[in-house]
Amino acid sequence: MPPGNPPATLVPAADAATPGEMRPYSELVPGAPARFDMVPIAGGTFSMGSPEDEGDRKQSEGPQHEVAVEPFWMGRYEVTWDEYHVFMLKLDLDLRKAGESESHPQDKWADAVSRPTPPYVPMNFGMAIEGCPATGVTQLAAKQYTKWLSMKTGRFYRLPSEAEWEYACRAGTKTAYSFGDDPDEIDDYAWHFDNAGDAYHPVGEKKPNPWGLYDMHGNVAEWVLDRYDTGYYATLPDGTAQSPIAWPAELYPRVVRGGSWDDDPDGLRSAARLGSKKGWKVQDPQLPKSIWYHTDASFVGFRVVRPLHEPTAEEKARYWEPDLAKSRSILERQRTGAR
Repeated sequence: MPPGNPPATLVPAADAATPGEMRPYSELVPGAPARFDMVPIAGGTFSMGSPEDEGDRKQSEGPQHEVAVEPFWMGRYEVTWDEYHVFMLKLDLDLRKAGESESHPQDKWADAVSRPTPPYVPMNFGMAIEGCPATGVTQLAAKQYTKWLSMKTGRFYRLPSEAEWEYACRAGTKTAYSFGDDPDEIDDYAWHFDNAGDAYHPVGEKKPNPWGLYDMHGNVAEWVLDRYDTGYYATLPDGTAQSPIAWPAELYPRVVRGGSWDDDPDGLRSAARLGSKKGWKVQDPQLPKSIWYHTDASFVGFRVVRPLHEPTAEEKARYWEPDLAKSRSILERQRTGAR
């Protein structure tokens, strides 16, 4: 956890029944040396997308549309390797087996969640690990991490929707960036192509947005739940769209938001969108390609959200599980050890 961050209280500050009771909190992953901070985001409405006169605007960012989102907590930082390795490398299992960590009732549920197969190359791509964002993960891997984290903690976590992500990034602003319209100020808030030195950086080194979220612009682009559709905003219903999600029906493209260390400032705008590509797996030696890794996407990571109101079991499954039959089949074979 970066030094100098705003104070957060360890759970049970995570408990709230109404938006007014929501507070920042820190969560310790049971049985593992990992901790993460959550920031309350009040529900509300905003204009999703960019206005036609915004500099460097892309057609896929419009037309602007009024969108309402429900209250939720969002990770103050992108998920780090410190957190993700517990899931990816099964460190929590190893600590329990070695007697260095206590067992918890929820472990049996968390242990049942499918975890990534061993990677063929180091997924930090030669960059730093401690305090740095986890990268190169597929959307499915990120979703399975949120399922595992939910089982570990007893609280429901998931990826944000595209609408939730932009609402949180804007933090009540209507400008190109959460800090204004002037890209010359971006070095104070973001790691991007011109200042990052061809690498991601530890989370939380730059200034946060007005709601206390770090690296919403740059460092690594972040997975959301939605498919990428250049004409999606035009399909939203008249009036205010209520918590919309464009559920994917194909593997590509899916949306990442926020831009990264490998992007110019225009790709870091609050409304900027990017779709995933098959090319993100070019160096993957596996056939079929891994459902866990994007070997050519060292610029893609994610952060978690937790809605105030917990969804039904059926809704949880949609947030967590593979949405394609082929991915479900591969995951099931891995779970059972079948070939």
